[in-house]
Amino acid sequence: MPTAIDGASLPSRFRLTSIDKTHIHDKLPRLTPRKKAPPPQNPLPVPATPPLSTPVDPQNLHFHEPTRRILSPHDHELFQASPTYGLILSFVFSLSEAAADKKISSAYQDKIPDVIERILSVLSAVEETISQCPPADQGGSRFGNPAFRDFLDNIAFQSSSWHSLIGVPSSSAIAEVGTYLHNSFGNRARLDYGSGHELNFIIWLLCLNRLSILPSSTFSGLALLVFPRYIKLMRKIQSTYYLEPAGSHGVWGLDDYHFLPFLFGASQLLHHTYIRPLSIHNELILEEEGDEYIYLDMVRETMASKSVKGLKWTQPMLDDISGAKSWEKVEQGMRRMFVKEVLGKLPVMQHFLFGGLVPAAEGMSKEEELGVKPEEDEKEGGELVVEPDGVKHVHRDDAWGDCCGIKIPSTVAAAQEAKKKGEEDGFRRIPFD
Repeated sequence: MPTAIDGASLPSRFRLTSIDKTHIHDKLPRLTPRKKAPPPQNPLPVPATPPLSTPVDPQNLHFHEPTRRILSPHDHELFQASPTYGLILSFVFSLSEAAADKKISSAYQDKIPDVIERILSVLSAVEETISQCPPADQGGSRFGNPAFRDFLDNIAFQSSSWHSLIGVPSSSAIAEVGTYLHNSFGNRARLDYGSGHELNFIIWLLCLNRLSILPSSTFSGLALLVFPRYIKLMRKIQSTYYLEPAGSHGVWGLDDYHFLPFLFGASQLLHHTYIRPLSIHNELILEEEGDEYIYLDMVRETMASKSVKGLKWTQPMLDDISGAKSWEKVEQGMRRMFVKEVLGKLPVMQHFLFGGLVPAAEGMSKEEELGVKPEEDEKEGGELVVEPDGVKHVHRDDAWGDCCGIKIPSTVAAAQEAKKKGEEDGFRRIPFD
């Protein structure tokens, strides 16, 4: 029969000890509620719009044919610290602000300024020139069509009369201003087009502003009428002459050719009541509102030109941006991108042209001093570096070579060639999507 065991006779490890329950809560770790992590902050400040300076009296200007002056990283740094840099920022951001919360159709509610009408007529004349310079037989090739060079030569021939129509005061001024228009449609040697050529068109408008031909009262018309007309013209030029995207990866996933339509377009949608950034995935909204809003029109055109369905496959950056909470965030991001990825990129800005209206900073290099060939004589157009034995073409080691990377045929060329062959026009889905 079991007998009771005296606790005192057990080893200490088996003895039951009393627990002081009054202080047990002090021995337990305290539970603290988890705080939601703050959203990551963009280290780059939102670029502000500098004040636009008053145009200089043309009689005090010395006009000359624009040339490249950014031939080294040091030149690029001088440019970024110059008044011309601030002038470009001011003009571009002022155009964007002039489009804020406005539909394209709103520009027709008031009388269109005569100078805007004349600029639109020039763009129509450029479009008519395409029919005068038909593309050569490609033989199935999807790369640039050499007839594009005839088109540019024709543009140069008509330039003087067009600028006289607009009101450019002298032949020397026309020679300078016209250079930017000639370089707005693509590169003659490489048969390509990119954000640098788009910037040339903006500088052309800026030169007209510096000549007091385009005052600030016309900025809304420039952003809502002239610039969209230029984009539509470029689509026809790109599809006719199969212009290749400048660089080897398109414009950072936004579009193969353009950037500024997304800045101006985001400004249009800043406080829209129902169109959100995520709405770019709604085909009905794109169809119904694309004619009124530049951003939606760009997305609509991008989707129509691709053979694969889904922005996440074809334009991943556009797909990522669609997750933004507001158009204000999108517009701020586009401002940052313009500063960093356009004006801040040497491979883009080394092609920028400086003249009397858009002057270079003191100390910047000159082509003739360094023995650099003019832009039209270069086939690669790659990044330049100044070395003791001269200026050389180099390849970047941190990207795909924005300068001269792998030649990439345009998607519009692929679509046009497919139509010629009678292939079915439709989307091809990615497996497992």
